[in-house]
Amino acid sequence: MAVRVSPRSLPLPARGKDSYSIQSVENALDVLEALCDEGDEVRISRLSERLNMNKTSVFRLLATFENRGYVEREADSGTYRLGLSAYEIGQKFLSRMALLRKAKPVMERLVRECNEAAYLAVRREEEVLFFDMVDTTHQVKIVSLVGRRYPLAATSAGKVILANAAVRDEGTGKQDDYDGLADEYSAIRKEGAFLDRGALGEGIASVAVPLYRAGGEIPGSLCFVGPDFRMSPEKIEKEFLPQLKEAGEVISSMLGHLGSYIGN
Repeated sequence: MAVRVSPRSLPLPARGKDSYSIQSVENALDVLEALCDEGDEVRISRLSERLNMNKTSVFRLLATFENRGYVEREADSGTYRLGLSAYEIGQKFLSRMALLRKAKPVMERLVRECNEAAYLAVRREEEVLFFDMVDTTHQVKIVSLVGRRYPLAATSAGKVILANAAVRDEGTGKQDDYDGLADEYSAIRKEGAFLDRGALGEGIASVAVPLYRAGGEIPGSLCFVGPDFRMSPEKIEKEFLPQLKEAGEVISSMLGHLGSYIGN
């Protein structure tokens, strides 16, 4: 006996996430992200030029965001900036993010002990995003990097993620991404950390360790960022690195990771 299958019960065809993209929403988000990147006050002409979008379209999108409180317009100058609704939704996200909730008190203790700026960095596709930080009390300090993104392979914060991701990707067909870097990544895993000088800017040094969740997943990294002259090899080896590794292990254990770091 033949069984009739209702069209509604048939599975949807497999489609990539890009195939569901709505261009108008993409444009709106492009405007919002550009406004965030540009700074406090931006003109429509600047956004139009940056996004290669006509001014009328930019204006309409900004007006929509303004109606919902995500954008504010300065009446005198006609410039735009992010509004309170954008701040509120960001704060709600941060309050619910387990990684940040667990990492923040550990970072605060780490900075009290070492008095150098500590950053929490997370992977965003092929970039690393400096997500949050606890600052040093030193008068000479690096301008905050929170919200900035860099290529994964360009900084210590990204390289410790890549080095450990290479182990997880063995046998998955993704190893082509790491061709020619196997020796360097192996050394990073063996050390459990990586130091760079100048990658974040002239005179800036950074040392990072990876963070782990249950099952060995790598959600991000923990790093110190400071002026090169305050981060001598001896100070890093004897003071910063032991404290940084310990803090990384504490955060990882709070995220459900059991055991030592990969490569230890």
